[in-house]
Amino acid sequence: MLITNADLADGRTVDVRISGERIETVDDGLDPDPDETVIDATDKLLLPGAIDAHVHFREPGYSHKETWDTATKSAAAGGVTTVVDMPNTDPPTTSGANFDAKADYAEAARVNYGINGGVTGDWDPDSLFDQPLCALGEVFLADSTGDMGVALDLFHDAVGRAADNDVTVTVHAEDETLFDESTREADAGGVGREANAELWSAYRSADAESAMIEQATEVGRETGAAIHIAHTSTPEGIDAAVAGGATCEVCPHHLYLSTDDLDELGTYGRMNPPLRSEERRRKVFERVADGTVDIVATDHAPHTREEKEAGLWEAPSGVPGVETMLPLLLESARQGELGYERVRDLVSRNPAEVFDLDSKGRIESGYDADLTLVDPEDPREIRGEDTHTKCDWTPFEGRLGVFPELTMVRGEVVYDRTPGSSDGRSDDSEGFGDVDGQNVRC
Repeated sequence: MLITNADLADGRTVDVRISGERIETVDDGLDPDPDETVIDATDKLLLPGAIDAHVHFREPGYSHKETWDTATKSAAAGGVTTVVDMPNTDPPTTSGANFDAKADYAEAARVNYGINGGVTGDWDPDSLFDQPLCALGEVFLADSTGDMGVALDLFHDAVGRAADNDVTVTVHAEDETLFDESTREADAGGVGREANAELWSAYRSADAESAMIEQATEVGRETGAAIHIAHTSTPEGIDAAVAGGATCEVCPHHLYLSTDDLDELGTYGRMNPPLRSEERRRKVFERVADGTVDIVATDHAPHTREEKEAGLWEAPSGVPGVETMLPLLLESARQGELGYERVRDLVSRNPAEVFDLDSKGRIESGYDADLTLVDPEDPREIRGEDTHTKCDWTPFEGRLGVFPELTMVRGEVVYDRTPGSSDGRSDDSEGFGDVDGQNVRC
């Protein structure tokens, strides 16, 4: 395949030749070979495929919420070509046998994937570290979906084992001793969108995040492990991660939503850690824009509408996001709030570096042909009914996003809504290629 006249994030206009699964040449003025498929990318932006380093694809155990097939269709439609799945499934990914069980489900993936190992009181580190782990974690330092919270002594031991095996540790950092139990006595209102979800933000306090990040990074320094802090939700948490020598991520919901949105969202806006004040959200965005934050990842954690339509203290935490991450960031770039190079680094280059995905994240000769093509001047309204996740709702309903026209995984088209494509689809139709996912560690 030859992609011609493509604009890159750094402002260059180039031709990109793909041979097999890899990028062969990036140059200008390349002439097509007789047997090449040619894609004219004039006035389009070509990006390395996004890497979502934090997803919960729910299988095994919770296929009523999501499956590897539906989740990776959603990923492909959002320009995500690699995902990293967290361990809080049923059974949890805490042993070699449980890793294999999840890998069987992941064979349905339409994009590249990594599988993380998890830690519980009865985990089996010997068999787990024999598997091709992308990372260890989330290691939960507070309970969330799956009830996998661990004490600090077990955390210290697990981080030491990870350091011995040269495996990065992804940490869910909240200090449960700093949760505000008095909020439980307040009236949380009705169910679903009628619930007073601000109480959840008050309950899982901002101080609880930064305090535990400080402890987690100290353990990282003591053991020599690489620590990555998941879903930092506050500027204080980001600063603590940087001061502690860890990498960190921010999720789109903490980047674009705040407690100001909870009157509309109710329990649909309940997640761990929770939404923060608008002032904190703005400061988080500043740290994402200025390069302080390493990556953006989604914490894609779908639940059904029926599950979310519960009272505040009963509803599960988590929101979908794998399909809307890159579109939201590209809309911020269109509006001048972020540069395109910064978007590229947040979702491609930096996660590839943090998790040692050596062949990913760049449009350069020899790298995997994981690519996404977008029209940067074609924003669309985000609607839950248009997404491909099984839960069919989004906390970003009505916002604008710049969605991909084409997504490629290792040189094969996995998603296509290109106007005038060869099969005659209209501008509003789409198609998914039959591409087998591949474990990034195999």
